[in-house]
Amino acid sequence: MKTNSINPLLKKVRYFFFISKILLTVAIISNVSCRAQTVPSTTSLFDGKTLNGWKTVKAHNLPLWKVSDSILVGGDGVTKIQENTYVYTTKKYKNFEFRCLFRLTGDHNTGLINSGIQYRSTIKNGHIIGYQADIGKGYWGDIYDEHRRGKLLGGELSTLKHILNEDGWNSYIVRCIENKHELYINGVKTAEYFESDTKIPATGVIGIQLHSGGNAKIEFKHITITEL
Repeated sequence: MKTNSINPLLKKVRYFFFISKILLTVAIISNVSCRAQTVPSTTSLFDGKTLNGWKTVKAHNLPLWKVSDSILVGGDGVTKIQENTYVYTTKKYKNFEFRCLFRLTGDHNTGLINSGIQYRSTIKNGHIIGYQADIGKGYWGDIYDEHRRGKLLGGELSTLKHILNEDGWNSYIVRCIENKHELYINGVKTAEYFESDTKIPATGVIGIQLHSGGNAKIEFKHITITEL
């Protein structure tokens, strides 16, 4: 009697677990499929041959920018930079991850050797206004608000200083998701900033700055963006 009463129960339990496994497998496959479909794509912002997709803030500064050996170059390291000059994308971005390799060179005895990556920026009356991921001695990894509020946050260099190549190639990542901003140089986070002012535009162009002052040269390559 006991054996006959237990067998149907065991069959039901086994059937229940069998169905559960099938449902779990289907759920996992569906979840993976959905994630695969929503993975953001990465696109290049620089074709390595021309300045297509980029503009200068001031037309007379165009001769300061060129493409050489698949590198976007500002300045020549010999001529003194008389005023801040910028190139910027013709497309605007909001939530994104920007990546590049960069190299800043120049004689500090000639004046300020400095550059930066503009983001979420706007062009108005011949000026570029917006956030800047700073580049250069004394400013590495800072978040600066160009032509608006000035320095927002100083870069944390306790780790970066051990691996930064000041005159050579380094990597930069700028990541923005809603009001959160993150900067990474050579994979090391230098700044994390949360924008509390809702009046500040959260969408804008990407730009590259060459600062006035010294005989500076800035080079960028492998410039990509992933919209998030």
